[in-house]
Formats: sequence, structure tokens, C-alpha cells
Amino acid sequence: MTDHLGQSQVLPYIKGLSAKGYSFDLISFEKNDRFEAHRASIQAICDENNISWHPISYTKKPPLLSTIWDVWRMKKKAKSIFKKQQFELIHCRSYISALVGLHFKKRKNIPFLFDMRGFWVDERVDGNIWNLKNPIFKLVYTYFKRKELNFLNQSAHIISLTENGKEELLTWKNIRFDASKITIIPCCVDLELFDATKITEEIKTNLKAQLALSPNAFILGYIGSIGTWYMLDEMLDYFKSLQKTKPNAKFLFISANVNEIFDAADAKNIDSSLIIVHSCLHAEVPNYISLFDQSIFFIKPSYSKKSSSPTKQAEIMAMGIPIICNDGVGDTSQIVEKYSAGTFVLDFTEQEYEHTQNSLGKFDRTKTIQGANDYFSLEKGVENYANVYSIILEH
Repeated sequence: MTDHLGQSQVLPYIKGLSAKGYSFDLISFEKNDRFEAHRASIQAICDENNISWHPISYTKKPPLLSTIWDVWRMKKKAKSIFKKQQFELIHCRSYISALVGLHFKKRKNIPFLFDMRGFWVDERVDGNIWNLKNPIFKLVYTYFKRKELNFLNQSAHIISLTENGKEELLTWKNIRFDASKITIIPCCVDLELFDATKITEEIKTNLKAQLALSPNAFILGYIGSIGTWYMLDEMLDYFKSLQKTKPNAKFLFISANVNEIFDAADAKNIDSSLIIVHSCLHAEVPNYISLFDQSIFFIKPSYSKKSSSPTKQAEIMAMGIPIICNDGVGDTSQIVEKYSAGTFVLDFTEQEYEHTQNSLGKFDRTKTIQGANDYFSLEKGVENYANVYSIILEH
């Protein structure tokens, strides 16, 4: 919960559901450095919202064995909670926690919600984290694909992040349920926080001064980490193409990956003075997005990405900033097109980048913000989760 993802995509939902009368025991794994830095603030949020938080230290090494150890500790913690207060439902976020949910389903007949968050097993392969030529990873892959089918069939309900993922899921062999068992809840955004009307010109002016950005700079922006899935080289190529029509362009990254970004820019012969990298707290992200003239994110398209819902898309649309993204990732391009929220590339070529810049004239700020309200509203996400809880608990 001390990671940005926990603060944007877990706690807000639980807070909303707590307000509707649900009581939670929250088990999470925490990295030691972030836990020490943010433990007090997360504990305060939990205390204010009647959430019993049970943090466990995250084990990273050795690979595989550390995961087995963490699953055992999660199961042990859940058993100790169950002895004190028998819970009625287990909400499992992704695959590792679903191992514990499946255990309680079989041993105690406690229903569990499989909030799958995407095709995690295939993501490990597509992201070159599990090399199937390695017999150990091949064995792990086979084990989790078998478990994945158990999670889907044995769970009381399933959450998919995307329509694309749901449609794909229903084509799989040995599925023993229909579409009614799947509810789509994308990665939502807190529209109270990501609200452009709350950000004054004074705030923007001060931020530009702090970042040494001239008032007339054209700002291409990116938010989030640079990791396995994000195509940094291609985004930098787009920036070089943009400079031809916007010679005053700067590339602002709201990210903690400082060295990786500057090294990649240097390899592309991009002047380091044109690149700004800044890290901030999640609550400050809207202020920085407000500086963007355009935003960009390119994600490696792959089979597993059919089920992906980028959190950054919801945040950027809520702020009314035009998006440049790529096709082949969840429902991203369809949503961009439906709400005139920007444009998307079909491939990563100079010609396509030039075409993309020309097609941004279709951008409609009002429709884009409305799209965030229609599709990514945290309030609607909480309501959808509450409906799913009701369906499960009424059976």
C-alpha cells in the first residue's frame, strides 16, 4: 500500500467500499524502504476508514522461492484473522493472492472474488521475465496456467480490466461459465483529485519556474515508471519528430527513472537540456499533468496486453490533455477514438509520428474529460465493486 499503485488503485476502492458499510482486513506486502517512509500515512488512512491493515515485508530473493515463502506467510496471516473473526468474502487482487482465496474456497467454502487485473501468467512470458526455454520457468508457467483455470472456474465472480480481455477470456478452453460472471472495472481515477479546474495559473507558473521551463515551451509529458512494458526509445523518437514542428518542445517525465531516461536520450543524441525528469507524490501528479501540451505513452503490444488498462490514461483524460498512444493495448485506442481524446499510432515509424501530429486536430477537451467521467470514475468503480459484492454475498 506504500507504493503508488496501492495508493491509486487499491486504497481508494477500499475506502469507498468501507463507506458503504463493508469491513476489511487488508493483507499487503511492503518493500522495506517505502514502508519505513510511508507507513504512518497509510496507517492513518486505514484508521480513518475502519480498515484493519496487516502489512508483511516483501521478499524479493531468491526468485520463485521467495514467492512460495510469501504465499505461505499470506495464507498463515489469513488463517489467524479467520480464527478471530470469520470473514464472508475474500477479494483477491491478481494471481498470487488468488492462491490463498482458492485455499479458503476449498477448505472453508468461503467465496472469493478473482480480481485478475490482466493475464498475469502470459505477461511474465511476453515481458521476457519467464523464458520458457528454461525448464524451471516452463514448469512454473504450466503450474500457473493450470491454477489460472481453477481461479476462473472456482471463483464466485471475475473482474476484468477491459472488454478486450473479457472477450478473449470467453474463448479459452475448459471455461465453465458465461459472460455474466465477468464484470469490467478499468483502472479508475479519483476525479476529485484529478480536476483541472482546481489548478490555478499561479500554480502552473510556479511549477514551470521550479522546473526551469520557459513560459512558451511546448511540453510533451509522460507520467509513471519506465519498465518492462513502456517503449522509451520509441517515445523519444516521437519527441525528435515533434521537434520538427515544435522547435520549442521539451519532454517532461514525471518519473523516478532518472538515469535510464537520460541514458536513452543520450543514445538518441537528444540534448539533455530538452529532457526534464521529476519525481513527486501521487497527490501532486495532477499539478504536473496540467503543464502538458501533449501526453504520450507507448506500451509494447502483445497478447497479454489485451487485458491491460493503463492508469495513466484515466488520469490524463481527467485532466483534459491530448493523448498520443499506440494501438493493441486493452481498450485504450478505442476509448481515445470514442471520446476524441487524442490519437494513436499503428506502428512506430517517422511517417506515422508525422501523421499522428496532424491528426491531433480531432482532439476535443470537453469530450475527453466527459470520457474520464463516463469510463474511469472512481465513484462508478466503487459502485461496480459494491454490486459484485452484493451478487456474491446474496448467493
